[in-house]
Amino acid sequence: MSIPLPMNLFSPLKLRDVTFRNRIAVSPMCQYSAQKGRPTDWHLVHLGSRAVGGAGAVICEVTAVEPRGRGTPLDLGLWEDGQIEPLARIARFVEEQGAVAGIQIGHAGRKASARIPWDEGGGPLSVEAGGWPVVGPSALAYAPGHPTPTALSVEEIGEIVQAFGAAARRALAAGFRLLEIHSAHGYLLHQFLSAISNRRTDAYGGSFENRTRFLREVVSAVRREWPERLPLFLRVSAIDWGEGGWGLEDNVELVRQLQPQGVDLVDCSSGGVLPPTPNASGPGYQAGFAEQIRREAGIPTGAVGFITSPEQADHVIRSGQADLVLVARELLRDPYWPLRAAGRLREEAPWPKPYLRAR
Repeated sequence: MSIPLPMNLFSPLKLRDVTFRNRIAVSPMCQYSAQKGRPTDWHLVHLGSRAVGGAGAVICEVTAVEPRGRGTPLDLGLWEDGQIEPLARIARFVEEQGAVAGIQIGHAGRKASARIPWDEGGGPLSVEAGGWPVVGPSALAYAPGHPTPTALSVEEIGEIVQAFGAAARRALAAGFRLLEIHSAHGYLLHQFLSAISNRRTDAYGGSFENRTRFLREVVSAVRREWPERLPLFLRVSAIDWGEGGWGLEDNVELVRQLQPQGVDLVDCSSGGVLPPTPNASGPGYQAGFAEQIRREAGIPTGAVGFITSPEQADHVIRSGQADLVLVARELLRDPYWPLRAAGRLREEAPWPKPYLRAR
């Protein structure tokens, strides 16, 4: 199934009952500033300023569905009801600025219990130093020096599936209108997809059907809680950048199965199941992945990765590589990048009234 070409970067995008004012989204970016899984004023200002800056959607960083699913002790969480209201404060403000408030939910699996990046390079955090035991599909460490995870039992897999569903329910209660499942970057769901990290011999390992089972169950559990009127995104790693790993054709087949289950857009990144290695990175280097999945699976996609100039972002949309651009580092440098992009591209974008004198 083919989908029509979008118009340009500032064309509205409608998914289910939600209309995005443009095709610029703030990509989920960990801030390592939460307290007991709860956001702080830092998150309100960080995310709120980018809504003020004109983005069409603002997506909160990956938010853990259970405590052991945090990447670091300072990650956000949605594993208990007490975490709803602090996030609701952010969602309300983002929506008041005209952006769609989104949140990404996930589980770090064997990459959990890490130090924050500016603390000893973000390496593993030992239990003695405040970390916790990690889990994964198989007892295979992420890299030398990292802890060996405990392989999850079938019962534990079922519990995590339910935790994703419960997190979706809490995200809805907090007022978010966009939900993204994190199945990329070597996090737990990706660990099950990739034969590099999944050596199981039961119903969750081996064949393509078995390795995708966990994710399919998560999507079903999430959609039971996430209303039909609201869009559901899925972030995937298009390729593993490693021999024998997860690849583009795998994603195409996966998405063909998940679209009928309620996935509306695929957010296309890459890598993460292996330690970083040199690859063909450069401006827009992952947009081609988004284009292929969009074309072959017939589903809207999002492109991310070194998208920095308005002209480049506009080209990604106009050429049909993707339906949405997710901007990360450039929006850290300039929260008002969407407003500046509108000026460069001679498009209309509403400035906040208190800022009109600077227009």
